[in-house]
Amino acid sequence: MVQITRAADLTTIGANGGGWVAATGTSAPESPLIQPVSPWEPLGSISDDGLTYGFDEDSQEFTPWGLTSPFRTQITKSVRTFGVTLWETSRIAVQSIMYRIPAGDLAPDEESGLTAYAETASPTPDRRAWWFLVMDGDTAKGFYVPQGEVSDRSDVTFKQDEMSGYEITVTAYPDEAGNTVYHTDKLPVTPEYSGS
Repeated sequence: MVQITRAADLTTIGANGGGWVAATGTSAPESPLIQPVSPWEPLGSISDDGLTYGFDEDSQEFTPWGLTSPFRTQITKSVRTFGVTLWETSRIAVQSIMYRIPAGDLAPDEESGLTAYAETASPTPDRRAWWFLVMDGDTAKGFYVPQGEVSDRSDVTFKQDEMSGYEITVTAYPDEAGNTVYHTDKLPVTPEYSGS
């Protein structure tokens, strides 16, 4: 029996999802259908802007003398980024990545209950492993970044009619194999994949 797949089944709306962070060297979750567990730390609620998967690429075109169109293009830059706004700003894992401070240094004082830390103008590199998930019905897309770092942070606004959030951009760096992002997806079955 030939399975009929509607065009709408092959589209994706970022209806839901999440993000997790761990130390570099942490293996990717096995499936986007299973909740990540320790040492993965959840990033909590993400704003309704969802997740942005960015491509920043440059190329050099080579046009032979006497022609007006290039006959070769060489990619000279290829960067992958992920952008999210984290709403649970009191979560230790979120504070840790926002301020580039180890989570252990953010534990509150046992007597006062206060957390005290200082920001430095000369932060050290803070690479971590990241797992981002996008879900839409039966579709799930998992993005594993083995070497990623917060490369951009937007202003934080505190006001009565607006949720405060940490808007961050994570840049993916190459791992030992030269890869920046690993994909694990659960997609609808279509005839070309089912053998029908």
